[in-house]
Amino acid sequence: MKYICLILLFAVACTTQATISKYESIKICIYGATPGGIAAALAASQSGENVLLIASGDHLGGLFTSGLSHSDFHSYESLSGTFLEVSKRVKAYYENTYGVDSPQLAASFEGTFAEPKVNELILKEMMEAYSNLTIIKEAQLNGLDRNGNTIKSATFLTKKGDINVEAAVFIDGTYEGDLMAMAGVPYEVGREGKYKFGESLAPEEGDDELQGYNFRFCATKEADNRATVVMPEGYNRKDFLDLIPILESGDIQHVFGYPSKCLFKAHLPPLPNDKYDINDVSNGLVRLSMPGHNLGWPEGDQNQRLDIFQDHLRYNVGLLYFLQNDETVPENFQKEALEWGWCLDEFEDYGNLPPELYVREARRMQGQYIYTQKDSDYYSENDARALYHADAIAMGDYGNNCHGTRHIGPLIGGKHDGEFYNPVPPYQIPYRVLLPQDVNNLLVPVAVSSSHVGFSALRLEPIWMALGQAAGHAAGLAVKNNVSVQEVNISLLQDMLHKDGSTTIYVSDVLPGDPDFLAVQWWGTQGGLHGLELKPESGARGKNIHGQYFEAAPGHALNSEIELAPAIRERWISLANTLGIVEVALENTQTRGEFIRQAYAHFMGGN
Repeated sequence: MKYICLILLFAVACTTQATISKYESIKICIYGATPGGIAAALAASQSGENVLLIASGDHLGGLFTSGLSHSDFHSYESLSGTFLEVSKRVKAYYENTYGVDSPQLAASFEGTFAEPKVNELILKEMMEAYSNLTIIKEAQLNGLDRNGNTIKSATFLTKKGDINVEAAVFIDGTYEGDLMAMAGVPYEVGREGKYKFGESLAPEEGDDELQGYNFRFCATKEADNRATVVMPEGYNRKDFLDLIPILESGDIQHVFGYPSKCLFKAHLPPLPNDKYDINDVSNGLVRLSMPGHNLGWPEGDQNQRLDIFQDHLRYNVGLLYFLQNDETVPENFQKEALEWGWCLDEFEDYGNLPPELYVREARRMQGQYIYTQKDSDYYSENDARALYHADAIAMGDYGNNCHGTRHIGPLIGGKHDGEFYNPVPPYQIPYRVLLPQDVNNLLVPVAVSSSHVGFSALRLEPIWMALGQAAGHAAGLAVKNNVSVQEVNISLLQDMLHKDGSTTIYVSDVLPGDPDFLAVQWWGTQGGLHGLELKPESGARGKNIHGQYFEAAPGHALNSEIELAPAIRERWISLANTLGIVEVALENTQTRGEFIRQAYAHFMGGN
């Protein structure tokens, strides 16, 4: 059985050290085939330059193809760019495969819920469309040649020897920030204290704690597609005996459930073909996440990471194996547990278990701008929007979310500490979080520059895809114009992103594909949409649809047909004047939409 984490394939080093291949024609090199890395590769490939995507293992897609199928966003209106394109393709796949009235299509939730194998299929199809994109698997970063502020080349160890890559721009798409760290870029591991950045969600004092990791299993109750849960290596039933009094107490009602009073969170609604994305139970009595057991991961070598991987596997799988097989388990819980198993048609090369551990947090770059709690908070008490960023290259709406950084007491029966779930308005993410302070040809879209609390709002696959897409386009611009990544023209980058269907500000009623999308996104990047609506009394989220999914965030619609109020017209005229748009060009505009369309037309005509 082939079952090994993709980033751990080189725990046993190759003996051959001679360089077997030298890549000199590559302009943009991405290390890490996570969703952020893949989105960067897709965007960079649009430049027409030669792009190289290097995966440390034989699996592509990170957690997006490794069990995290209930994607973390709150409202469909927040989706754009690469993630939205993937979702549309997923939806088309289920419609073409099963039919327009099929339960599979309905279960895909507009293509945002997919079986892991379908997500992987779609990503591969998208990458195969670019003849200038080369993918190398099973290559581990082994060295960097940095000359002053420039990375000249990187060496990757393969089973046959070294690969040396010279590139104009490098992108670190790893969850761990491995390339960034090897390049000597400053970074943090752990939590900052409350007063360093004035964050209410931070601890009083800084420490080395990390958000806990766990596996995102893909499970089912369908007998025809149910794989037996096998005893994991190193299993010891004594590790799970503390579970029995908890089950007998009545505080746990189900083995699999949603969202609480269960042992395994089975996200609802189910995925297509009656599969379930299994996760850690937030604030639960028994957890899959294991904070404290992962502290060696960010800076550990491959053997250390393999040990941590196996430790989590032993506990996460062992928990279900114990429930299904141990004679001390109450009959009702054992009967329910035996109804479940892993999906036979998922992760077939890995024993039907996810090939990757859910690394929620590792290294965090300390770059040109450090994203903190304030960046996803309200701009002011009189504004529905979050902090304005003129150099925004992505946005999100999920909020600061941490599953805990420390476990107090026994693994079963104790309690997580450092846990928080903080609803916020949709927020902008500035380009500067991708930029190192002193390396001029490196972009970091996954281990982004942030505090622990700030990172807890950014550590989501749709956002990482958006950041990767921005990094890929920025790399293309840097190569085309022969400038550093810090010197990339932000207005050109934002325009490129908007034309590629990616949003830099949340506008709930003008989505990608709308005729006014480019104009409205442009106006939003100028700050025109801030202060348009008051902070909603109902809170940051719309009406709940189900689970973690909501209708559009209140206070974030443009309402194009509303007549311009005098105060807004005066402010917008002033803003237009700073952009070189004369007032006379806007005199005949009556509504919000007319004003923005006219301003955009004049601005683009003059530029």
